[in-house]
Amino acid sequence: MALHRRRARGRVRSRRALLVWLCLCFIWGSTWLAIKLGLRDLPPLTFAGLRFAAAALVLFAIVGVRRLSLPSLGRDWRLLGYTALLTITVNYALVFWGEQYIPSGLAAVLSATVPLFGLPLAHRYLASERLNFSKVAGVLLGVIGVAIVCSGQLGIGGPLAFWASVGIILAALATAQAGVLIKARGTHIEPSVIAGVQMAGGCIPLLIGGVILEGSPLEFQWTPLAWAALGYLTIPGSVVAFLMYYWLIQHTDVTWVLMIPLVTPLVAVVFGMFFAGETVGWHTALGGAAIIGGVALAVVRGKGQRVSE
Repeated sequence: MALHRRRARGRVRSRRALLVWLCLCFIWGSTWLAIKLGLRDLPPLTFAGLRFAAAALVLFAIVGVRRLSLPSLGRDWRLLGYTALLTITVNYALVFWGEQYIPSGLAAVLSATVPLFGLPLAHRYLASERLNFSKVAGVLLGVIGVAIVCSGQLGIGGPLAFWASVGIILAALATAQAGVLIKARGTHIEPSVIAGVQMAGGCIPLLIGGVILEGSPLEFQWTPLAWAALGYLTIPGSVVAFLMYYWLIQHTDVTWVLMIPLVTPLVAVVFGMFFAGETVGWHTALGGAAIIGGVALAVVRGKGQRVSE
């Protein structure tokens, strides 16, 4: 009877993790459109910095209402400080800057290299998440699928396109390293504390760089579209999404979580079809099937959805 109850609880937790994973794919897939729309009126560093400054205020309000404690150990603060630079400052500075010079489809393809970096990093830092054939094959199939989905959007122009592409690949490396480090050393910290501290620390270099390189935010064109993009990226795209992200990292295999960037470009294409009038052809259907197959191969055959207590 006790074994039956434990199995039942495990199935519930597994379904909950899958639901959170799917919601996160949806939210982060939709942020590609929000970023592109916001960049019409706002410069990249300030746009990203304001997004995470506002999100940090909301997260610290949640921490206060729930009466959660901030970390007391120096090693926890060092971990959060380092991962704040990786996850927020480096990652989003490069992504927001890079999207000015390359198509969003190519940016999505390049960001889908996160699991390619994450798999060997998890193999190195986490004894429970070793590489196997199914995980590697699943990631490679997923990357092929993303490339197929975005194949019609891969035209490159401008002298900075190459460096923008390199920058987004480096952003993917930063994201993967931060996620694995939090899984290895920070699962005892509440997700809202992790996200709040990271965003508060990570937004400071973005805002300082924005003021120096882009000028005062008071001089920008604060159109209704700019406010809407900032609001969406702040609440669903940052507060809700990062709480889900760190909950998943704490309760499932990090390699499974790092598969999310393989799915978000497919979501982004669907959003573009419905809200930006973009057309969808055979490459979307074929690539989408490859993405789903790759995730299933890595997660189901690679047993990447193990849910912890």
